[in-house]
Amino acid sequence: MRIFITGGSGFVGSAFVEAIHARHSLTAMSRSNGSDAQLSRLGATPIRCTLDTIQAAHLEGVDVVVHAAADVREWGTWQEFWRVNVEGTQRMLAAAKEAGVRRFVHIGTEAALLKGQALVGADETYPLALNSPYPYSRTKAHAEVAVRSANDPANHFETIVVRPRFVWGPGDQRLIPALKRMADARQFVWIDGGRHKTSTTYVGNLVYAIETALTRGRGGEAYFVLDDGGPVTLREFLPQLTATAGFELKGREIPGWLARSIAFTTEKAWRVLHLSGQPPVPRFNVNVVSRDCILSDAKARQEMGYSPPFSREAGLEALRAAART
Repeated sequence: MRIFITGGSGFVGSAFVEAIHARHSLTAMSRSNGSDAQLSRLGATPIRCTLDTIQAAHLEGVDVVVHAAADVREWGTWQEFWRVNVEGTQRMLAAAKEAGVRRFVHIGTEAALLKGQALVGADETYPLALNSPYPYSRTKAHAEVAVRSANDPANHFETIVVRPRFVWGPGDQRLIPALKRMADARQFVWIDGGRHKTSTTYVGNLVYAIETALTRGRGGEAYFVLDDGGPVTLREFLPQLTATAGFELKGREIPGWLARSIAFTTEKAWRVLHLSGQPPVPRFNVNVVSRDCILSDAKARQEMGYSPPFSREAGLEALRAAART
């Protein structure tokens, strides 16, 4: 199968390329010489283009597009998030359809449902947060609408959305490093004592889900893909992650309402006063650790045959092994 991937040098994209390059012919969006070298090393042929410049010619002969690129920063303007996450996705869809691509697999997120509330037992019928106060959530919600609306089986073009939650594992350069910085600076705090529960998705299980979605799943549909074992509390899971990197999480406890109030106030000050950098506690970050996020992946198991091949312990062992190398 001939696959084109965006975001191939990122956490999820690079794991996908490395895992499947021996079984498929891979090309990947590349924006720099450094990205060219990384993608080639992983096993993909780099194609120099961006989400702003993508054209059908870049996708000539491609069977499936895997769209993993997104603006996932903790802080930025609404315009920046919209340009990448919504307009970039729309351009990818248009180019893919013009090129005769058969299937478009979009890497979505549970964040597309979030506007400040807890999620308990949520499945794919839960409404998207099209008016979320968080730029990442709102733009990923609108991107998903674009993807699912573009499904056009009559013209042999199928679209599908794969939604992980709390992606973790070897290759992540965001979560564990951020926890390490907070731990070293003695800035880490347990919000509500870390009692909130979350579903999780090990990166190896997400890679398996993406490869499954190349040929399975109903066009125009979204699918949560999660780890076995059900939800886990942050107080239990985060120390397991940091232990693989050789450090402990120690910190005082603060109530969720206070953390959210501080985040709201500081973020508003940053935007109103046009302060440089980013606020110390962005609202979105605080929200995702101060609310339960418990999801159901029954639909993916039933319709895609999704069955995660890696247990959480296997994922933790992979992290420990990566830390030793």
